[in-house]
Amino acid sequence: GNVVPAHYIVKVTASCNGREVLDADWGLSVSKNPYLQFKVKGGKAGDKISITWVDNKGEKRTDEVTVS
Repeated sequence: GNVVPAHYIVKVTASCNGREVLDADWGLSVSKNPYLQFKVKGGKAGDKISITWVDNKGEKRTDEVTVS
């Protein structure tokens, strides 16, 4: 019977070598463990891709990977 407060991602951005390549607004209808896939035109080995998300509580996380 306890109410569970909503907790979900509201904003996702991706960048390649510091240049924004994706900007998405998400909301309640996105699954608990979403799968995100996108292509970067002109991407090559050695590029750094970073993904940042912000949730409805203002928490933020950024992860980065180097394309191999």
